[in-house]
Order: sequence, then C-alpha cells, then structure tokens
Amino acid sequence: MRRFSTMLFIMILCLAGASLACQAAIPAGQPTVAEPSSTTPGAPPTASLQPSVTPAPSTSPTAPASDPTAFISPDEIATTQPLTAGFTVRYHPEGELYVGDAVSLEVIAPPGLSLDNSTLTVTVASQPTQTLGSQSFGPWGVAGRYQATLMWAWDTQASHPGDYTLTFTVQPQEYTWSETVTLLPASQMPLWQRDAAWAVLETTCCTIHYITGTAAERDLEALAMMIDQEAEHAAAQMNTDVSQKVTLTILPRLLGHGGFTNNEVSVSYLDRNYAGNAWDRVVHHEMIHSLDRRLDGDLRPTLFVEGLAVYMSGGHYKEEALMPRAAALLMEDLNWYLPLAPLADDFYAAQHEISYLEAAALVEYMTERWSWEAFSSFYRQIHPAADGLHSTAIDTALQAHFGLSFAQLEQDFIAALRTEPGAEAWREDIRLTVLFYDTLRRYQEMLDPSAYFRTAWLLNSADMRTRGIVADYLRHPSAPANLALEAMLGAASRAVMGRDFLAAEQIIAAVNAVLDGYAQHSPDPFAIHLMAIDYRDITLSVIAAGYEPQQISLAGDTASVLATAEGAQSVWLDLQRATAWQIP
Repeated sequence: MRRFSTMLFIMILCLAGASLACQAAIPAGQPTVAEPSSTTPGAPPTASLQPSVTPAPSTSPTAPASDPTAFISPDEIATTQPLTAGFTVRYHPEGELYVGDAVSLEVIAPPGLSLDNSTLTVTVASQPTQTLGSQSFGPWGVAGRYQATLMWAWDTQASHPGDYTLTFTVQPQEYTWSETVTLLPASQMPLWQRDAAWAVLETTCCTIHYITGTAAERDLEALAMMIDQEAEHAAAQMNTDVSQKVTLTILPRLLGHGGFTNNEVSVSYLDRNYAGNAWDRVVHHEMIHSLDRRLDGDLRPTLFVEGLAVYMSGGHYKEEALMPRAAALLMEDLNWYLPLAPLADDFYAAQHEISYLEAAALVEYMTERWSWEAFSSFYRQIHPAADGLHSTAIDTALQAHFGLSFAQLEQDFIAALRTEPGAEAWREDIRLTVLFYDTLRRYQEMLDPSAYFRTAWLLNSADMRTRGIVADYLRHPSAPANLALEAMLGAASRAVMGRDFLAAEQIIAAVNAVLDGYAQHSPDPFAIHLMAIDYRDITLSVIAAGYEPQQISLAGDTASVLATAEGAQSVWLDLQRATAWQIP
C-alpha cells in the first residue's frame, strides 16, 4: 500500500465537554459509498482558486508496483470514500508518488461540518519539519464540494525515497491527524512518463498544447486537422471568426465526459476513452462554448449555454434528432421531462443527458419559431435578476423580446414536443444512453473520483505548462480492476452508439454488478457476474503478456484487444478461451 494512516485525534472540544461536537467530529469508522458534461464554461477550478478526519488514508485505486496483476481489494476501495464523520484526503498525482513530484492535497470536509472560519495547515516530518502550507475551506468544482486545496504544495525534488509523515491540523477546532506517504525513487517511474513533457502546435485556429509520449502526439496531425475544421465550422455558425486563436489543451486522461471550457478549451483524447463520445463532436461543442464566451452577453444562463452548444453540434455525444428525442422524455413509461424553471436554476444538478437534450431541443424550438437572429438577440440580452435566479432573468427577457412568460414558453414547447412524430423510435436509445452515463459516473465516483465531472481534478493548464507539470494528467487509477471496468464501459458505449441495445444493457448490468460488489465489500466483486469474470481474466492475460488493454471486444470464446506496451504505441491482440484466456 502506498499510504498508511495513523489517526491522532486531539480534540480540545471533547476535553472541554462539548459532547455533541465530539459526536460530529469523531469518525464513525465505516465509510459510506457516494452517488453519481461535457462542458462547464466558467466553472472548472483553476490553480488560483482556493477552493473527515479519516480513520484510513484516501488511497487511489492503483495496484502496488510489486504486483501489477493485483486487483483492488474492497477494503482498499472503501478508503477512497468520504466518511460521514471524517475528513477525506486525496493526493495528486494519483497512484504512486515519486521523488520529484509536485504533490497537491485535497482535504475534503465531512458533510455538514461548518469550517467557514477555519484553516487547515499541513506539515511533513523531515529535517527540519516542513510546513507545506495553510489553506481555508471553500467550494471546489461545479458541485462546490467543501474542501481545502493545497495546490502543488509539496515539492519533492530534494527529498529522498522513503516514508514521510504528514500532519494535518484544522484551527481553531484543533482537529489533528497524521498520515504516512511513501515517495518512490524517480528511477522506478515508467520511462515514458519520465520523458513526457508539454509540447505545442500552432494551427490556423488554435494553439494546441499536448503531452509527448501520449496518444495525442501519436495522432497529432489528424487531430490538428479536425480541430481546425471544427473551429471553422463553429465560427461560421456563430457568425464570428477565430482571428484570436483558441487555446486548446489535449488531456491524456478522461475527465468528466471528455471536455471542459473555461479560459481555454480542454478535451480528453486517449485510446481507453470509456465515455464513448465522438471526438470531433466534443471539440465542436467546446469550440461553440469558447466562441460564445467572446461574444456579447450579460448573464448567459447555463440552460442556454449548454443548449446552444449541443444544438450547434447537432447532438451531445453523437448526431441526434433533438426534438423527437426530447419528445420521448414525455412518454409515460419514461416520464423523464424536467420542468424548465428548476432546470434553469440548478442545471448541473439535474440528470446530465436529459438536461442537455432538453436544453438543446428548447434552443432548436425557439430558433425555428422566431429565427436564429431573434433567439440570438434574446440570448445576448438576458440580464441578472434581483433574486439571482436564472429562471427569473429568462422570464424577464422573454417578456421583453417575445411578449410571453417562461411558463408560457414551456407550455408551448411541451405542446410542440407532443406533436413530434417518431418519439417511440428513440425510447430505447435514450433509456440506454441515460443508463450508460449514470453507470459511468457511478464508476467515476467510486473508483476514479478525480474524473467525476462535478468535482473533477481539472487544473489551470497554463500554470502546469509554466511549471513543467505533467504527472497530474498522466497518472490516474490503472489497476487491473480499473482497466477491466473501463474496457467494459467502452464496450457498452460502442453498443449504445451502434444501437445494439440488448448487448449494451447486458454489459451495463455487468458493470453495475461489479460496482455493487465493491459497495458491499465483496471479497471478489468480479466473481458476481460471468461476463465481468471474462473481462477480468482477459485483462490479466493481456497484462501478463506485457501490455495494457485499452479496448476489449468480446465474442463468445474469442476476444480482440487494442493494447499498448510502453507509452502510446498500440497493437491488436487476439485471445481465445480454452481452460483460460490466452494469446495464441
């Protein structure tokens, strides 16, 4: 295990007899498993933002280097989950830490504990004791998770390999605990990671940043051409240009659903992209966001920001018939339609795929009813309301521009949806799309929490480039269990995209069975489902042969695996099942 925890509670409140405060602060001892965009313009945290005491360390689901075929134990997974009465500590880069890393820490407060006027201080026992920093608690990410974040606080360049004791203190409450963290020798880091560095390519539209040794560098020529094409198309749609180049960073790991836009565009590109989205569509979506931010607009409610991007992209993750698909949400056996006012006021808290589809269909409905020019004029002249609600601001702008209220618009929109032909044809596609992405987010929250879109470890990439930091994006949970589950998710996404709904539902059920096993602390979560056993055994066979599986296509007693060896060079492997899965 990489980290061990020695919890040393020194609670002055308890000694003073504050029994209720003690009950709130003392860890209960058993973890609770947490629940489940591509884009969040303006929302992702950056290094400039300053965005429970745990009885066990927060351990990334990465197998120990000494046993690359070991699966994650249920007990180890449990330590990654927030504890109802304790702080959770997450270390970055994820996985093993090496001498030379710039280590960041997320210290997540337990639910319901008020720390508005509190400060976290972290020290590391060395010669002499080193203070890594002090930080107040505040919101992080779209969800506004309450935590203290010490960004790149521990520079280990001059450290020696070995175990280090970190002490955490929250003042004025004087909650104190310690954890032991292991730094491995830099020489043990995989060679391709040691050699990785930021690189840049200038194209017609964009300044593209990427990391060497990754799939992005391997496929850079084709990606750059695609980015230019999507930027040109997006600019034409928005009646603007890209004379001011867009800064775009290609991420070598999946964060969220694959794309974010703030001051620059970030898109994920990797062989094991288990989100299953069409990369050109994600790029187009983010380009719309980037250009939209440059144009006029006082408020730009999220309902229309995201709806516009999906509408202009012709779909969210794939090409979509927006109005007919949204009409299916009203079907009695789904009943998934979301009322517009609450959706406008808390967009990212709603079910992700339904909210994006509904928002895009609304934009399509309004542009077809009043014209693109009329919609754009309305959208650019929405102003903040006194009550701070987006729904109130939209209502005011609607009455000024079109002479009807938000409620009246919704009535007309629903009436139009009910007259859309062919809604039934989209029912299974929508149902399986929602089921798949809910499962994907469940996996992220349980086994890759830094990827979960509402609290993603999405950083200020410009600062990373200035500091020469690549490890935060290169390393992510990659134990065999992660590889197997991500391969299963990838297979499920391909089945949904190909409208093979029976296969998609079977694979999604297998993924959820494994996740249920982890939630219930099963000694062997993969043994719960026969299909999961196959994916697990194929993964182990590929690893034993010296490869890392990226995609697995399973057909009876045969399997095709897209795999990589060192770095991003890929190869297809064929496996057969005899007494075990083998590469002939």
